[in-house]
Amino acid sequence: MPENAQALIDNAYMEQALRLAQRAWQAGEVPVGALLVHQDEVVGQGWNQPIRRHDPSAHAEIMALRAAGLQRQNYRLAACTLYVTLEPCIMCAGAIIHARLARVVYGASDPKGGAAGSLFKLLPPDERFNHRLAVKGGVMAAECSALLSGFFKQRRADKKQQKQAGEASDV
Repeated sequence: MPENAQALIDNAYMEQALRLAQRAWQAGEVPVGALLVHQDEVVGQGWNQPIRRHDPSAHAEIMALRAAGLQRQNYRLAACTLYVTLEPCIMCAGAIIHARLARVVYGASDPKGGAAGSLFKLLPPDERFNHRLAVKGGVMAAECSALLSGFFKQRRADKKQQKQAGEASDV
């Protein structure tokens, strides 16, 4: 497949992942969305839900992997591509490697917890792992970063407003 054709496909799926990230934001979760694709069919999708589910492992990637595993009736998800709006963390990178994904495409880098080179280098996997996969970062990075920045900006403004409301009620 020509590189520019693959870039168009990657952007289209990343747009879908961004819509999933919006669902996380609406639920008060950090806006990260992920979807798993096999032969141009979405087989799993997810968005961050650790707060709502009281589950520290309920990251967007894990939710998408779980959904795809159920849909495909297999914990091995070979020949699948994961699209995610934020660089996977070490937990998600481990699950990605164990699921035997073929490819990961992510949007924004995560300098505070990314495992695809920003902080840790698990993806693409270290040569000591028995599975290799392709990794492409920076797809629609500006849009993915803007969504995250907007969420945290709003969160800080809400906290400031709550603090000011609390101080006003103390008077």
